Amino acid sequence: MQVILTHENADFDAIASLVGAHKLYPNAQPVLPRRVNRNVRAYLSLYGANLPLVEPETLRRGSHIQRVILVDTQSMTTVRGMGRDIADVLIIDHHAPPDTLPDGWRFQGEVLGANTTMLVEAIATRLIPITRVEATLMLAGIYEDTGSLTYAGTTSRDLRAAAWLVDQGGSLDIAGEFLEHPFNAVQQAIYDALQEHAETVEIDGHPIVLSWATSPPDIEEEISTLAHKLRDLMDPSALVILVQIGGNVQLVARSSTDDINVARIARHFDGGGHDRAAAALIHQRKARDVCAELRALLPEFVHPRVKVRDLMSYGVRKVRPETPIDEVYRQMLHTGHEGFPVVAEGRVQGLVTRNAVDRAMQHRWGQQPVHRIMRQGEITVSPDDSAETVRAQMIQSGWGQIPVLRAGKIVGVVTRTDMIRIPPSARESERQQIAHQMEDAFPAPLLALIRRIGELAADQGHTIYFVGGVVRDLLLRQAIFDADLVVEGDAIDLGEHLAQACGGEIRSHRRFGTVKWLLPESIWGEVAPDALPLRPRDRRNLPECIDLVTARTEYYEHPTALPLVERSSIKQDLHRRDFTINTLAIRLDPQRWGELLDFYGGQSDLEQGVVRVLHSLSFVDDPTRILRAARFEVRLGFALDPRSAGLIGDALPLLDRITGGRVRHELDLIFEEARPEAVLDRLQELGALQAIQPHLTCDDWLRARFRQAREAVDFAQWELEAAEGRRFLYWAALCYRLAPEERAALAAHLLMPSEIKGGLHAIPQMREAVARLADTETPAAIVALLDTLAPELLALAWLTVEDESTRRKLERYAETWRHIQPTLTGADLKAMGFKPGPIYREILTALRAARLNGEIASREEEVAVVEGWEE
Repeated sequence: MQVILTHENADFDAIASLVGAHKLYPNAQPVLPRRVNRNVRAYLSLYGANLPLVEPETLRRGSHIQRVILVDTQSMTTVRGMGRDIADVLIIDHHAPPDTLPDGWRFQGEVLGANTTMLVEAIATRLIPITRVEATLMLAGIYEDTGSLTYAGTTSRDLRAAAWLVDQGGSLDIAGEFLEHPFNAVQQAIYDALQEHAETVEIDGHPIVLSWATSPPDIEEEISTLAHKLRDLMDPSALVILVQIGGNVQLVARSSTDDINVARIARHFDGGGHDRAAAALIHQRKARDVCAELRALLPEFVHPRVKVRDLMSYGVRKVRPETPIDEVYRQMLHTGHEGFPVVAEGRVQGLVTRNAVDRAMQHRWGQQPVHRIMRQGEITVSPDDSAETVRAQMIQSGWGQIPVLRAGKIVGVVTRTDMIRIPPSARESERQQIAHQMEDAFPAPLLALIRRIGELAADQGHTIYFVGGVVRDLLLRQAIFDADLVVEGDAIDLGEHLAQACGGEIRSHRRFGTVKWLLPESIWGEVAPDALPLRPRDRRNLPECIDLVTARTEYYEHPTALPLVERSSIKQDLHRRDFTINTLAIRLDPQRWGELLDFYGGQSDLEQGVVRVLHSLSFVDDPTRILRAARFEVRLGFALDPRSAGLIGDALPLLDRITGGRVRHELDLIFEEARPEAVLDRLQELGALQAIQPHLTCDDWLRARFRQAREAVDFAQWELEAAEGRRFLYWAALCYRLAPEERAALAAHLLMPSEIKGGLHAIPQMREAVARLADTETPAAIVALLDTLAPELLALAWLTVEDESTRRKLERYAETWRHIQPTLTGADLKAMGFKPGPIYREILTALRAARLNGEIASREEEVAVVEGWEE
């Protein structure tokens, strides 16, 4: 026999989980707990007949329970037919898994707002039908446990599951009616007493409500509903209520933050539960005394998971009170900051915001000192303060940026964006998953070196990151080709320290804050001795250098200009990037190894297959991003979001204003893609191909030539290196049908390298030779025509020729004819009495022609021809 069980004092999420699990495991009986919350019992009294729930007393006597499925709980409850030891237990729960499990127990779950959500997702995936009553019950389960989708622990998956249930006929009106079930007279009396005795204790920025009450004699009322109501009223980070019931005290605790684990509070009083919801029955104590004890113990149960030092951005800009407003305005334009602290004599005097500066500029106050428009106050936090302290400061002051002080000096700032992006605890499992992905993606010695760099960087006060494409490709499980590092701090300082500590040489570029660390050969033995000796194949997979780049911000003085750069935080460094999918970063310091930073929604866009710009002027700032957008769309199988695609039109005319070499570089990158013709197709759709040159077109002819260049051309046959030969053929095919003067102008505008420019210039010569080739039959005449063409032009001729007979002549030339030479040399002619001069070329050319045409075949025949030669 199999049963599905949940916790006592069951709420809607628990009962909905019983029904949901039964849908997935129809052979298991969903057994109601003995105590069910009053509002849930009211729902069941009306609709329970349409649900498959079983009362515990109706279980058959003598039945033997062999398997238990626990939902919305991790603690076993007992029913009739259960032995002492159950060998098969499955836990389905939306809280963090326990540290250890008994033998035969398995855990299945994820941290979500409601347990019902997981079950609904599985039901929807398996196309299992549900009734309107079941859908409404599950809807109530999700809404109750997420505070109608408003609690901090609510996830997007909870919203999607609720939407699916509404589509299945779930009634929000009915669910809402039972979620707002009124108190009876006794409950109201206890609730009033809890309100009267409620006190708020603030610890590390967290308001925690403690309260107690006494229940009337011989009456046992449900307490958890009262806790929910009081929590909704006072909105604390955590709440603990204590209700005297006879000689015992019922403790109910709720938390809305990972910083306060109420299960630890309950365990102190021999209770249990989850980190967000717990309870205990305290025997032979007075509620008032337990409340006093708990008040003294509370600091032991508050452990801020995120502190200011984990959120702050370094390198904050400051302005003085007398700084002119127009100067502050220019700094904000350059940096993209929304506010600056105003500092005088080492103390914060106030905050000036972007809105205040914009209003002042509208009123032509540019020459006024900034102290006239700043928000006055000395509001700061320290790196060791909790995130909740910052949140409270922001709410009380209205400041969107709080300066961070260490030893009286400003070392950084925390912004509203930082607070929104606080990683939830569920990210710990994500961090571990990313760490495993890095182990799979990178050679072990290289990853060991990155760890060493992270350790040394942390010792120097720096933080290193993988950023952009390497993170994108890691999450998409695509091949990774580089391991460049971004340094939040000073990359050159870190590079110098690395060379001093580990050897090697560095080459730095101070203007851009970059350094190349040339690795010593001994480094691999130091960081990964277990990997020695390295096989040649393994050594080829390891880099000879590591590039370190200082985190920087960029601003454009005018559209299409090259950006000016300044040192900044990692968040600002990510903000300067082209698309959200390239704004992801992975921390590589020892304390937070593998943690994903996602300030701009890049992970969601990766999951949805979207290429999205960060702001509306992105393409105007840098029109080459249009070419990159098409490249990423094709390579990744993604699509521009409608808003980003709509922004391209305004930027297309600017493609002609930027340095042509930048456009050529982007096209070179496109030609390195697996299907460059598909990218050109997309550029044509966007109007970008025509913006580069009005007569460029991507049609069936060009697509076929690109495919042949990639799949059919034998570059060795034409004595070409494959990568360079293919690059030339792509460029030549793209420009092939332009007029000669258009090709020349485009090559000059795009600053093409001489080898490509020269080949494009020679296309008319090649086309003329190919045209004459059709009427040329003798091998000697064919060789005379084709010997004048460079190898890349011969390959282009083969690629573009339409006539199969002409193509075969090109192939015979490449395979055989061009290799045929006379055996006699100039030395032989001199020995035969000919004076050196043009006659040598004349004779040797004639001998070669005779051999090509089959007129002679041996050295003796060559000698005979020469002996009969008349000077």
